[in-house]
Amino acid sequence: MALPTTLNSQITDSVTQANVKVLGDSPALSLSNLYQVVSQSLGLSAQNAVFAQQHSNIIHQAATTQGVNLLYSVDTEAVADATKKISQADVPSDMLNILGVVKALTNQQPRVTG
Repeated sequence: MALPTTLNSQITDSVTQANVKVLGDSPALSLSNLYQVVSQSLGLSAQNAVFAQQHSNIIHQAATTQGVNLLYSVDTEAVADATKKISQADVPSDMLNILGVVKALTNQQPRVTG
């Protein structure tokens, strides 16, 4: 133990003040470290969300393309089937008869009475 002198008390005071400063600064430093970690975590989660959204858009676009391709192929089969049914029915002859009537009506000259 040091002898009580003026030098020893000044040294003791300076060491005590340094210790108090370290103890006083530690909450601020720990909170600043916490804020940095939280902000970095939030930044990473935002980047992950953007990454997931981009890949989700790619998957949705591929699914839409496949769906459109499926619709086009089903539509072609449906049109072919409907054409086959129409050509086997009496519809073409009926349509020709209607077309003939329409042409006959359009070829008539309107009568002018005066």
